[in-house]
Amino acid sequence: MENIENQIFSSYQRNPDLYDEIHDKKGKVKEVYQKLFNLYGEHSIKDYVTLNNKAKSSFFNQGITFQVYGENNVQEKIFPFDLFPRIIDPVDWDIIERGSIQRSKALNLFLWDIYHDKKILKDKVVPIELITSSANYLDQMNGVNPPGGIYNHISGTDVIKHKDGKYYVLEDNIRCPSGVSYVICNRTALKKALFGVFNHYQTHTVTNYAENLLELLESVKPKGVDIPNVVVITPGMYNSAFYEHSYLAKTMGVELVEGRDLFVENDFVYMKTIKGPEKVDVIYRRIDDQFIDPLEFNPDSVLGVPGLFAAYKKGNVTLANAPGTGVADDKAVYTYMPEIIKYYLDEEPILNNVHTYHCSRPDELKYVLEHIHELVIKPVDEAGGYGISIGNKLSKEEIEKVKAEVKASPRKYVAQPIMSLSVHPTYIDDTESFEQRHVDLRTFTVLGKDKEFVLKGGLTRVALKRGNLIVNSSQGGGSKDTWVLKNKKSIC
Repeated sequence: MENIENQIFSSYQRNPDLYDEIHDKKGKVKEVYQKLFNLYGEHSIKDYVTLNNKAKSSFFNQGITFQVYGENNVQEKIFPFDLFPRIIDPVDWDIIERGSIQRSKALNLFLWDIYHDKKILKDKVVPIELITSSANYLDQMNGVNPPGGIYNHISGTDVIKHKDGKYYVLEDNIRCPSGVSYVICNRTALKKALFGVFNHYQTHTVTNYAENLLELLESVKPKGVDIPNVVVITPGMYNSAFYEHSYLAKTMGVELVEGRDLFVENDFVYMKTIKGPEKVDVIYRRIDDQFIDPLEFNPDSVLGVPGLFAAYKKGNVTLANAPGTGVADDKAVYTYMPEIIKYYLDEEPILNNVHTYHCSRPDELKYVLEHIHELVIKPVDEAGGYGISIGNKLSKEEIEKVKAEVKASPRKYVAQPIMSLSVHPTYIDDTESFEQRHVDLRTFTVLGKDKEFVLKGGLTRVALKRGNLIVNSSQGGGSKDTWVLKNKKSIC
């Protein structure tokens, strides 16, 4: 470990075995960060604590919170935000953006295929039993043509930078990827706390997400509709991402509704208003498949709208994302992404997968069971970092427990090598100092009819616990503002 000299970074220790995003191998601050490093270094720790508390107050006053579901209770917390931003130069961003679009397009073609001709299954590129055994595969979607031909209107791609300096995709999220509201709020909070730093860098805006999302949602309107009426449907205020649902509805200028606010008549969807029923054409849904329509899926659901799926099948309303998309972000399907990209696009992946073992394959199961201590074990259908086991953090008893769970349900688990996520200087409240913390990046790609958009920034998530590799907010993680520079001369 070596110390870096600078006022607020004076106690920062750099571990040369980790890929530090702001320092080169010799410990020198990289050119792209030098100006920022100096600007922040002009502050004392006391100043920084004041600024940090100001940012927390901003988040609290705006209601920027999330909920953590424990075994016995539900806790609402302010979303942890670190004031020291992450910078991505134009060259790196070009790779990330093109790779995110490529994956989103390939996944959309894959979804169309498995719910129609099933060519990729017939050609045995992807095993048919992998699809039919997925909890997120919906037989009801077979033969359904979503308006505009789009399934995954909104995709979240989780990208890491490994110690080799290259970017890898950890997983694809196309059911209800969350976190984009925090990207925008992070930028707002940083501007309020340290506006001056933006005078020295030319960064892409992140506040144009809502207008692009609305435009793309309108592009997949049902046939025969001129000016579509768009709404966001939420499970309600007790959902962990309710802040985001309300934020997106507000910034798009559309109504935020719950299932009880909608009804179906003659296979068309209507919203109850004080002026009478109002037809709804596009629904950005933040409700899971099984709860969207009690007549078609879970009969006990009080969150959805009876008859909604029938209206959808007839093409009278657009659902974004489409039902059944979850089969494509199954972590077992992820193992086939290079083949899926090649099959549909005839291209090599721009962003590589992390090598992944699927436990339903006997040889790979054997390897996983013998090497759990050096692997990350993930359930294929969980989100939010739940259910993940990191082998080198487990006791002997815990390893045996994980082995038993994997052997009992091998289809449910994948395993990956323990990747060394890049680290970034992060302010830690407990020590009142900057320390190295692991980070990843969630990009947000939006597909419409002949339209595509990637938010130039994305959500940099930070594992706030020392040595932790799980960055999800539900597991104690936080986030940073992410600056994508406009060009190589973006430093003023």
